[in-house]
Amino acid sequence: MTHYINPEERLTLDRIQAIVDGHETLALSDQAKQRIERCRNYINQKMATQKEPIYGVTTGFGSLCNISISAEQLSQLQKNLVMSHACGVGDEVPQEVVRLMLLLKAQNFCFGYSGAQLQTVQRMVDCYNEDVLPVVYQQGSLGASGDLCPLANLMLPAILGMGEVYWKGRRCDVAEVYAHYGWQPITLQSKEGLALLNGTQFMSSYAVWSLLKARRLSIQADMLLSLSLDAFDGRIEPFYDALHRVRPHKGQLQTAANVRRMTEGSEIIRRHKAHVQDPYSFRCAPQVHGAAKDTIAYVASVVETEINSTTDNPIVLPDEDMIISGGHFHGEPLAMVLDFLAIALAELGSISERRTYQLIDAKRGLPSFLVAKPGLNSGFMIPQYAAAAIASQSKQLCTPCSVDSIPSSQNQEDLVSMGGNAATKCYRVAENTERILAIELFNAAQALDFRHQEGLKSSPFIEKMVADYRKCVNFVDIDEIMYRHIHASVAFLQQMEVPAQAE
Repeated sequence: MTHYINPEERLTLDRIQAIVDGHETLALSDQAKQRIERCRNYINQKMATQKEPIYGVTTGFGSLCNISISAEQLSQLQKNLVMSHACGVGDEVPQEVVRLMLLLKAQNFCFGYSGAQLQTVQRMVDCYNEDVLPVVYQQGSLGASGDLCPLANLMLPAILGMGEVYWKGRRCDVAEVYAHYGWQPITLQSKEGLALLNGTQFMSSYAVWSLLKARRLSIQADMLLSLSLDAFDGRIEPFYDALHRVRPHKGQLQTAANVRRMTEGSEIIRRHKAHVQDPYSFRCAPQVHGAAKDTIAYVASVVETEINSTTDNPIVLPDEDMIISGGHFHGEPLAMVLDFLAIALAELGSISERRTYQLIDAKRGLPSFLVAKPGLNSGFMIPQYAAAAIASQSKQLCTPCSVDSIPSSQNQEDLVSMGGNAATKCYRVAENTERILAIELFNAAQALDFRHQEGLKSSPFIEKMVADYRKCVNFVDIDEIMYRHIHASVAFLQQMEVPAQAE
């Protein structure tokens, strides 16, 4: 299938998920081509008729905005910009995020307010379709004049034919790719280099990836809560709909409904309980999971607005006959919500780790550390340590990036968002939460098997989930090498079919 990039159709997270899952190719719609060419033609006409300097078109950049550049040097100016700004360091950006950067940059240009050449945008589409993925690094963006550094590393190979890419499963010099496809480096026209680098596609691509992961983790957290609740012999009353109608936060209602649905038909849930209350990690889970759901929904609304916007500078407005230097590249909207999303995901991890601890603590008929002969066997003692260590790291990562700023460009850029750091740390927290949930699954399935030994069954939904899980992770009778089981649990969560969210 092919996804047509169209300025008249809103790009949603669901649509991006379908593009990724369906391995769809990209193409520019006729509407996109028309808008791109119209804007480029307008800039060319403006340069031919206007004598006054136009920032980013006939001038230098940043604090060098007062230096005019001659017409003969404009192309070299744009090329110099990309080369000089490609100074990323640190770990490489994951390839799935680089793909999103190419998609979202082409989406940004399709609205026709940036001045890029049609062939420049088409080259991004070609790189996406041929799986030519530039080597981009995680560190270097202030998230202010756009994601200058990582976007320069993205465009250096894709547009200028310099640098390295991943192609056909290996890392190579981009010159090899250009020779294979018969591509030529694109000669940049006025403003193009600035349009390529001034944008929020590094931040927004990480945000999209983290949101897609977060939506999945939110449902899985409810699934594992349901499993742990039954394995712990917990009470269902804190999940009753009537209770939550008197404090009707949407995410809270959804979580409670999910747990009721997933535990329906359980023999364990409906048996008499000697205890009158459960610990907060069970009893208050609708409130905690629900707050995370509401956060995810809010962040998604901001990110969808961002990816359907033009975020470079200056903005070219042919209908108004204006080229305006503003601040649409500033990452503050993304920086704040990425900090918020990281906090929500960290809380899902924190409460999951607490449930894991409750399961190994020799309560409600479960053996110490979930093994029949504790002492000789350490059982599930250390998986909880691992979950606690990961949860602690996520908490440390949740120090907000968006409140920090270090001025740059001779103090012309005197308050920056640090959204690039917010983006990469949110990605790490999402991966951490997935690992913590996998450890909860490992523990809860073990605990449920002890309930089976009592002759009790959980709900059909939970029993099927655990039966599927047991195909890759066995019951632990005596001490085994545990990391293999944890890694298999992570893989199980990544591949499992996830039910729809309750409405």
